Amino acid sequence: MTMPAADQERSVSGAGAIIDQRHMGPFQIRTVTLCGMVLFMDGFDANTIGFLAPSIAKTTHIPIATFGPIFSSSLVGLMIAAMLTGPLADRWGRKWPVILSTITLAVFSVLTAHATTFNQLLIFRFLTGLGLGGALPNSVALAAEYMPKRLLSVLVAVLFCGVPLGGFICGLMSSAMVPIWGWQSVFYVGGALPLAISLLLILILPESVQFLILRRPDSPRLAKLLARIAPDAATTPVKPLLEEKTPGREGMPVKQLFTEGRALGTLLLWVPNFMNLLLMYFIINWLPALLTSAGMSVSAGVTASAFFSCGGILGSLVQGALIARFGAYKMLLAEFGLASILVVLMSSISPWFPLVIAVTFALGFFVIGAQAGLNVLAARFYPTAVRSTGVGWALGIGRIGSIVGPLLPGILWSAGAAPRQVLLSGAVAALCAWLSILLSNRVRRAPTPFTAEA
Repeated sequence: MTMPAADQERSVSGAGAIIDQRHMGPFQIRTVTLCGMVLFMDGFDANTIGFLAPSIAKTTHIPIATFGPIFSSSLVGLMIAAMLTGPLADRWGRKWPVILSTITLAVFSVLTAHATTFNQLLIFRFLTGLGLGGALPNSVALAAEYMPKRLLSVLVAVLFCGVPLGGFICGLMSSAMVPIWGWQSVFYVGGALPLAISLLLILILPESVQFLILRRPDSPRLAKLLARIAPDAATTPVKPLLEEKTPGREGMPVKQLFTEGRALGTLLLWVPNFMNLLLMYFIINWLPALLTSAGMSVSAGVTASAFFSCGGILGSLVQGALIARFGAYKMLLAEFGLASILVVLMSSISPWFPLVIAVTFALGFFVIGAQAGLNVLAARFYPTAVRSTGVGWALGIGRIGSIVGPLLPGILWSAGAAPRQVLLSGAVAALCAWLSILLSNRVRRAPTPFTAEA
């Protein structure tokens, strides 16, 4: 069959245009699915230490009260890797940072199974965090660059379902495997699965087409990848769009987050990322203890935390569609406002189990769902040249909040605050995120990711 003359003469202005003009084909779906598998393992391995800490403490005779630094060490590693690997990926490509981070995650998860001392656990969890932090932002950036813009909000949010889903599956597997094979078995699974995934990534994960056009337009891989997406475009001259390449984007990628009018949008992404991850890890780490101190049983507190994750899975699934329907500004403003109200309600309700479950499920929907929405905005707000850097630094700044989140309740509780007062402090974080988004719509002269959309 021959192509119509009009199609042969059509000028393709950029890789983004090629992808936007077509439905997602099997090649793109497979690429996004591979990135989703990486995010699933991210969520799985990030939660292992929390679920297994009591068993580890029992067999290694490390006091459970000393596990705070071990919990935080992986988050510190994650923060560092998210900030460092983003600029590297924007300069050298997305594929290999994702692969190397996944292999790092696999290796140190297995080594954690052999840890017998406090220092070994601390070091191995920090190094596992480096793998977690390097895999997540670069997977998101690569997947986003194979999605049509009209579907980006929905698909990136769905992609992030892998993180809470991985944590939920980790919890189920831990409860089933630890009594039979011990806590080490969960770390072995957490290492074997990402190792298998890394082999798949080496074999079939493609580099970003938009990155190749921007940085390596003469690469022989470019025509092959274009042929997989759109056979008619493979032999058509392709040049970067103005959005993909403009003067002044050379140099330090982090600096580019504050150029071309993006400074305010960058800062207004960082504030809610910090506050929301502070609140999320505040709830994940302390909700069972706070509910138990309020008169509920230990099993009821753990169940409430599980429903928080379940709410997060649903919130992540629908987040992209809700943003596409109502706009990022309205959705995130509503979510953070409702989250602050729910935290206040949680601190006030009596320990009536059905109501606690309903409130924690709704909290998960709004808090974890809002995080998926913030990740969508970071992927959409930054252009190809700095997308990995933008996503990585937004997550990295957020991870500072995730480190503060588990520490803050302990400090307040040690200072004599009642459980109700400790919970109320979480509402302050949600309110700060709400105010930052509200502010974004008051500053009309600079672009922000939260501007109300048609």
